[in-house]
This record gives sequence, C-alpha cells and structure tokens, in this order.
Amino acid sequence: MMEEEEFEFAEDLEAILHLTPEVQLAIEQVFPSQDPLDRADFNAVEYINTLFPTEQSLANIDDVVNKIRLKIRRLDDNIRTVVRGQTNVGQDGRQALEEAQIAIQQLFGKIKDIKDKAEKSEQMVKEITRDIKQLDHAKRHLTTSITTLNHLHMLAGGVDSLEAMTRKRQYGEVANLLQGVVNVLEHFHKYMGIPQIRQLSERVKAAQSELGTQILADFEEAFPSQGSKRPGGPSNVLRDACLVANVLDPRIKQEIIKKFIRQHLSEYLVLFQENQDVAWLDKIDRRYAWIKRQLVDYEEKYGRMFPEEWCMTERIAVEFCHITRTELAKVMRTRAKEIEVKLLLFAIQRTTNFEGLLAKRFTGCTLTDAPGQKRPESPLDPTNPFLEDEPGEDVVTEKDEDLAKPRKPKAPDNPFHGIVSKCFEPHLYVYIESQDKNLGELIDRFVADFRTQGPPKAGTEEGGAVLPSCADLFVYYKKCMVQCSQLSTGEPMIALTTIFQKFLREYAWKILSGNLPKSSSNSGGLTISSLLKEKEGSEAAKFTVDELCLICSILSTAEYCLATTQQLEEKLKEKVDKVLVERINLTGEMDTFSTVISNSIQLLVQDLDAACDPALTAMSKMPWQSVEHVGDQSPYVTSIIMHIKQNVPIIRDNLASTRKYFTQFCIKFTNSFIPKFINHLFRCKPISMVGAEQLLLDTHSLKTVLLDLPSIGSQVLRKAPASYTKIVVKGMTRAEMILKVVMAPHEPPVVFVDNYIKLLADGNPETFQKILDMKGLKRSEQSSMLELFRQRLPTPPSGADGGPSLSFSAPTPEQESSRIRKLEKLIKKRL
Repeated sequence: MMEEEEFEFAEDLEAILHLTPEVQLAIEQVFPSQDPLDRADFNAVEYINTLFPTEQSLANIDDVVNKIRLKIRRLDDNIRTVVRGQTNVGQDGRQALEEAQIAIQQLFGKIKDIKDKAEKSEQMVKEITRDIKQLDHAKRHLTTSITTLNHLHMLAGGVDSLEAMTRKRQYGEVANLLQGVVNVLEHFHKYMGIPQIRQLSERVKAAQSELGTQILADFEEAFPSQGSKRPGGPSNVLRDACLVANVLDPRIKQEIIKKFIRQHLSEYLVLFQENQDVAWLDKIDRRYAWIKRQLVDYEEKYGRMFPEEWCMTERIAVEFCHITRTELAKVMRTRAKEIEVKLLLFAIQRTTNFEGLLAKRFTGCTLTDAPGQKRPESPLDPTNPFLEDEPGEDVVTEKDEDLAKPRKPKAPDNPFHGIVSKCFEPHLYVYIESQDKNLGELIDRFVADFRTQGPPKAGTEEGGAVLPSCADLFVYYKKCMVQCSQLSTGEPMIALTTIFQKFLREYAWKILSGNLPKSSSNSGGLTISSLLKEKEGSEAAKFTVDELCLICSILSTAEYCLATTQQLEEKLKEKVDKVLVERINLTGEMDTFSTVISNSIQLLVQDLDAACDPALTAMSKMPWQSVEHVGDQSPYVTSIIMHIKQNVPIIRDNLASTRKYFTQFCIKFTNSFIPKFINHLFRCKPISMVGAEQLLLDTHSLKTVLLDLPSIGSQVLRKAPASYTKIVVKGMTRAEMILKVVMAPHEPPVVFVDNYIKLLADGNPETFQKILDMKGLKRSEQSSMLELFRQRLPTPPSGADGGPSLSFSAPTPEQESSRIRKLEKLIKKRL
C-alpha cells in the first residue's frame, strides 16, 4: 500500500510540475544550469546508468546516495525559506494597492482644480481683450474705407481728366494717366454692384474706345492708304499716341502696325507687279535692294516714332518676306516653263543670303505673331564623318564652298530660314532632274575613263587601291545633299535620295561588277608528265597579275562605297524633316556593294582553286600502288604551293587596307580546297602502304602551307586568325585520318572497323566504301566489311536525328603533330 501511494504521489507531482516548452525555455534563460536533474527531459534510468556505468562502480553507491540526500536537504531548506518569505507578500501587496488608489484620487482632484482655474483665467482674458478686438476691427474698417475713398476720388478725378485730355489729344499725359486709372479701377471689381462705381467703369471703357478710334483716325490722316504723297515726317502727337496704344486693347496696336506696314510697302507691290520685267527671278536682287533702302529710310524718319519693343523694322522686313514669297510663287507658277536650273539656283542663293542677313540684323521675335510661321528646330551637332573633309574635296570651287556653308551648326539656327525660299520648293523638280542628268553623265564619264585608262596596273600606287571615280561620286553627292538641304528639307530631299539610290546601283553594276574579269570555263590543265617534270613556272594562273590587282581594287572600292553609303544614309536622315526620316533607306544599295565584295572574293577563290585543280587531278591519277619508297613531297604538292605563293602575296598586298576581306578570302579558299582535296584523295585507288605514307607526308606538307597561308611570302610574320586555323586543322586532320585508316591492316575486320569509327567518326557507309576501295579490297570482302560496319555503329541517342553522322571527339592538333613527327622519323629510318 505504501508503494502504491508513493507511486500515485509521484504521478500527481509529475502532472503538477509539467511545464509548457515556452515556460521551460524562459526558466533556462533566467536560471541556466548544466545539472541533468534540472533538464525537462530528465530520465532517471539514464542518470543512474551514468552514475554507475559498470558493476565495479556500485562499490561507492553509499557515497552517491549520501550526496543526493544532502542535495535534497539543501533544496528543502531553500524551499522552506522561500515559502516563509512569501507569507506576508499578499498582505503587503494589498496595502500598496490601496495606497496607490488613494494617490490617484488625490491626483485627479488636483487636475480638476487646475482645469477650473484655467477656465476662469481664459474667461477673464476674453473680457479684458473684448474691447481691444473691437478697436482693431474698427481701425481696419476705417483704414479700408479711407483707402477706398481715396481711390474713388482718384478714379473720379482721373476719369474727368482723361476725358478732357482725350478731347485735346494730349496723348503724352493720357498715356501715364490711363495706366493709373486702369490700375485703380482694378481695386473696384468687387464693388461693381454699386451704380456709381459701375458708371465710372463704363466711362473709362468709353474713354478707351474713343481713344482707340481717335488714334486710328490720326494715323489714317497722317498715313493715308490712298494718296499721292506721304507726309514729310512723324509728329510728337503720333509718338505719344503709340504709347497710349500700348495701354489700350492690343487690337488697336495691331491695327496701327498693319496699316503702317501696308502703306509702307504699297510702293513695292506696284513696282514689282507680276507683269513687270523686274518681277522675274533674274532681277530678284532688286527686290532685296529695295527693301534695304526702305528699312534705312524708315530708321531715319520713323525710327523714334514707334516704341522700341514694337520691333517695327523687323515687322516690315517680315511682311516684305511674306509678300515676296507669295508674289514669287505666283510668278513662277505662271512662267514655270522658263525656269532653268542655273536661274533657280541663282534666285535661291540670293534669297538665302538675304535670309542670312535678316538673321544677323533681327532676332525673329515677331515671327510668332505671324500666322502659319513656325520657328525651325535646331538639329543636333553633326558627328557624321561623311561631313568631314575628304581627300578628293580639294577640287571644290569657291561657289561650292559657299553652298556648303549651311552645313555648319549655326546655319540651321536662322529663324528666317525658308521665310522666302519656301516658295522655290514646288519647283525643285527642275533641280532634281538636272542632278539626275548630271549624275548620268558622270557615270558615263567614269565608264569611258575606265575604258580609256584601263584597269590599275600591278606594282603601281593605283594597284589594289580605291578607284578615284568612287571618291568623285561621293564628293558630288555631298555637294548635292548640302545644296538640296539648303533649298528644302522636305519631299525634294526624298526625291534626291531616290536619285542617289539609282546611281549608286548603276555605279555598282557598270563600274564595279561590269569590270570584274570573267572566269573562263576552259582550263588548260596540267598533265601528269608535266607535273612529274616539276618545271617551275610552266603553269600560269587563269588571271594575270593585273587582273588580280583589278579584282582587289574593285573589292576595296566596294568596301569604301559600302561604308560611305551608310554614312550618307545617316547624314540624309539628319538633314531631312523628322516625319520623313523613315522613308530614307539605303539598305538595298549597301546590299548591292556587299554582293560585289562577295563576288570579288569568290573570283579570287575560284582563280586559285582552278589553278590547283590540275595538280589534284594529277594526284588522283598517279599509280600509288606501285610506289616503292617514301621520298620528299610529291610534284603535285610543289605545284600547288607554287600557285599559292604566286597568288596569295599579290592578293594580300592589294588588300592591305581591307584585312578582314583578305581573311575571308583565306577562309573561303580553305573551305573550297580541303573538301576538293579529300574528294581527290578518295580517287587515289588502290593505295599501297608506302603510297599511303607518301600521301600522308604530302598531306602534312599541304597542311603546313595552309596554316601559313595568310602570311606566306611576307617578311612580317603575323599569326593567322584563330577561326582560320581551326578550319584548316579540322579539315586536314580528317584527310590525315583517312590515310591512317587506309594504312591500317584490315585483318581482323572488327579491329579495322572499330579503328575507322574511332578515327573518322563518320557513320556514312559511302565513306567507308570509299576507304575500302582505296585499300583495294575485293567486292566480296567489302560486303562483309560493310555488314560488320553497320553492326558496329553505335546506337544514336533517343531524340537524335537518324542521320549517319557520328559525334566523336577528334584528336587535338598537338596529338596529331606528335603523330606526324613519329611518321617522319619512321620514313627517315626506311630511307
């Protein structure tokens, strides 16, 4: 019974002392302890096993029990002390709470007393300051009333004085008084409901209306629209009247300006009527000379009559420009058939010079007043190299240089640009047609000069250089573009661009493509006997040295045209209006020059390729089965190297300025020669072991030459581009692998097939058939070999194409070089 009670007590105690993880964590943070007895997951069995790990440790069990009992007694003492200390805590807490409540009640009482005293103080202050506020309001109202009365007195007196001065035409006093009256009247806008104030406002408006009518009548009397004579000079009355007009409705000022300018330019309309001889374009200078004299006359007689801010001199000039543009458009529309290019350019040049003179003299501040006028936007600073001085531009005449001046950044800032010259735009088709004709004649002259002078000669400065006609063409284009942009930046620029496109294509066809040498189909090939005799220089390339220089020169010219055409397109887009930029596109012409470049490179490749064809044919016809020993490189290799050394240095020297296209030539030749060499290699059958070794030595020699192809025959050694080297190594390594497979014994067949798959990585049965033919195997042996080859082919991965090609890692160039050296040593030993 005692044991059961102790067990139940332990369970109850454990249930009471079970704490949540959060509480347990907090206890561990406050009272950190390393004692296993303090852990939440305490296990008595594990703890006892720790104390007594072995049977021998049970000998000190009494000491352990005594230590635990001592610890229990200490814990009991601590608990007893804590419990006794907490006996009076509850009573002390209640007493402290009561004291706090009493203190809070006292605090609330004090706060209420302070609030009552503050309300009483506020009431007392309001009573003290009530009278002071009333006095402040009275003072403010009194001040406003006095000010308003003063303004009313000033307004009434000013209106009376204004009416009296108006009748006496005392405009000098009226100008100052009217402005003051208007300013004072603005203070009475909120009092317009008062009849007296409204009456004064109406009197002011009536006075302003009367002043306007009276001033217009005075100007009409001084400057009649219809009259035989103009008054001798201005009067002070009219000068003061202009000051009054500044204060009146702006329409009065505009009417005065309009009538004066109309009367001032009435003589111009009579002198330069449409039916007058001086009205035609050849006398256009007289128009501008007349307005210059009139402006000088105005400054002397009327310069001080009008206020300076009216800009009357500029307004007269601007109105003159509008009238001139209208009149010139009318005259040119009537006599359109009489307009010639030189006459049109003369008139445009004189007009643009006059517009430039206006820009130097005036600011253009009045242009916004004229309807339909819009200040042109300033373009960006030119950064295109097309505008920079070019080598062929020294021959431009002074007249061309004058026409080229508007290309400077300051010229487009002219606010008067096009104010008169805009009328010539509908007739610029005459200029465009003239440029079409001139460019056609220029292209024909280029063709004739080329036929007369002939192609550039080898060994001269012209050999391989850009054709002079190309620079002449683009210098002329530049001059035309500058001229046309000076005339118009609208549709005429689009028409000129179309002309440029037309003759760029004609230049590419007639001058460049038309003069490329034609590759002849017949090839006076080499015979085997001639190759075996190894007579150097007995075979010549299909193109002469001069023809090679001509092809290189055409290639360089096409490249120059390609780059300059791109710059021309960018400059045209800068010159033309923004809304028309999308219509300028010279991509087709640039593609044409790219085609010329590609055709030129192809001709050079075909020429060298054709020169090597007889040697490759001789290689395929040599009796490789009867070769008895391995010697130096074969005669056909010597012939190929000879042709390469003849052609490549010439091409490289003539393409020195276009290095990237020389690299393209090398790459295209290699891509053409190596497959052709491999095809001829397959024709060499049957081949003995010694013959295969000789072919392998020849292949290595060709590989070495091809790797050095870009710098062959050059005193300056330059490393070949990595892309080119990769192509040569990959192609010639395949040729070497073919020969190594041929050299390998075909017995046992499994080893031979596996060796082929490993070296060539080619799953095409046709290639394997060619290898067997080179080895000279019988048809029966070939059939079994082919069947074994199909069985030994690795299965392609799922999802891959079902083609016969395989993907194996080819030997590195270093490995192949090492193998070639071993082969050379073997050959030397046999020799």
